[in-house]
Amino acid sequence: MIGIGSDHGGFELKKELMEHLKERKIDYKDFGSYSKESCDYPVYARKVAQAVLNKDCELGILICGTGIGVSIAANKMRGIRAALCHDCFSAEATKAHNNANILAMGARVVGPGLALKIVDTFLDTPFSNDERHIRRINLIEE
Repeated sequence: MIGIGSDHGGFELKKELMEHLKERKIDYKDFGSYSKESCDYPVYARKVAQAVLNKDCELGILICGTGIGVSIAANKMRGIRAALCHDCFSAEATKAHNNANILAMGARVVGPGLALKIVDTFLDTPFSNDERHIRRINLIEE
């Protein structure tokens, strides 16, 4: 199960990503927002992050205008490793090396075609389990 959330700036891209997840037969839960009406991104970042922490969702995807706000808000929660990615290399590296549990993107930064590729890369890349990466993640979590 993937938790997905956005503010008003990411609402349209979130709709496209949910359709893409349906096509891939990946279950997801939409934590809002549910319209393009102005709203506060930390609310949705916390909802998705909490679902990941509670293990209601395996991973999360957050979208706002730049991706910066949602990534900052999610990373305030201990145990969350939200990575802002605007390219496939970053999405692959953060999953393989950091075992990131939330992908953050900016709808005003990436177009829908690239966003779908970034999501696929993030979801399909396994954590390397290399000792050096585990050690570094443990240092982050301290």
